[in-house]
Amino acid sequence: MSAVLRAGDGPAPRSPAALQRQRRRRVIAGAALLLALCFALAAGSGAYAITPGRLLQLLGAWLTGQSDGSPEALVFTQIRLPRLLLGMVAGAGLGIAGAVMQGMFRNPLADPGLVGVSSGAALAAGLTIVLGASSLPWLPRALGSWTLVLTAFAGGLAVTALIYRLARSEGGTRMALMLLAGIAINALAGAGLGFLSVIATDEQLRSLQFWLLGSLGGGRWSALALVGPLVLGACALALRLAGPLNALALGEAQAHLLGVDVEAVKRRAIALTACAVGAVTATTGVIGFIGLVAPHAVRLAAGPDHRVVLPAAGLVGAALVLAADAVARTAMAPAELPLGVLTAALGVPAFLWMLRRFRGRV
Repeated sequence: MSAVLRAGDGPAPRSPAALQRQRRRRVIAGAALLLALCFALAAGSGAYAITPGRLLQLLGAWLTGQSDGSPEALVFTQIRLPRLLLGMVAGAGLGIAGAVMQGMFRNPLADPGLVGVSSGAALAAGLTIVLGASSLPWLPRALGSWTLVLTAFAGGLAVTALIYRLARSEGGTRMALMLLAGIAINALAGAGLGFLSVIATDEQLRSLQFWLLGSLGGGRWSALALVGPLVLGACALALRLAGPLNALALGEAQAHLLGVDVEAVKRRAIALTACAVGAVTATTGVIGFIGLVAPHAVRLAAGPDHRVVLPAAGLVGAALVLAADAVARTAMAPAELPLGVLTAALGVPAFLWMLRRFRGRV
């Protein structure tokens, strides 16, 4: 009978695994496209505007090492490009760290600040700015221009190690204890920063407040060479936690049955988060909300699979930081808005819209 379809006529139905892989590729490709658009927007905007066509020429010339030495090329390669690359590194580090924390705590409202790395880095930087010259005059001579960056990084790691130690109980790490310890230590660090703000001079207070609100103004090739490998290395290692975090989403007992060393996963997650966020915070100051919004946006759009959430959160985080920095540089030119103000101002409405749009999936 001619109406009967023969075997093999028409496309064969795809398996669920194939459809899942296709969806994963589409989400990551969409996040990469968003990052490319934000990069083009941020690279072309500013006091010295660059057209898209000229931007492609400058980028191609820089990649091939054939810069023409024009004012546009100097502005792009010496000022704007290192700042943009630092913003991409910072956003990727914060986005992936936020995704790791949400996976470890099994809570979409978790962010890297829960382990104290941001508050520890902020407190160490505040101590260096306000008391460093009088109490530790040898420190700037020993560390040079990297004094603030290195002390902030060390402070973030130290506070994270303290919170992790307080959360240890009966041979394991208790997430509830870590959450409570993080809240307490963050509050203590906030009190310390408040005291430093009171005793600081006007110049110190301005420097402290601007650092606490975040900025990519320190984006130089030297800073990128220092922080980039550390953050990108931590992000690359964090991507390998996708499988264990997927298992951990079922519960610690089920993850154990699946052969996952839960305590080792927790240690690696905390260490990688501390390294990535500590390095970012030490270089750019405190940039809030990226570690919460970026992974949550990906999770709402693509589901809970960390094989998608981790890389896409890094791409979306980088895009958000670049978009916020573009606004920070142009909204009140020649003055520059603190980046942390923009990430919150742009991130909070977007986050609330996502909650309303996708509340059925939360």
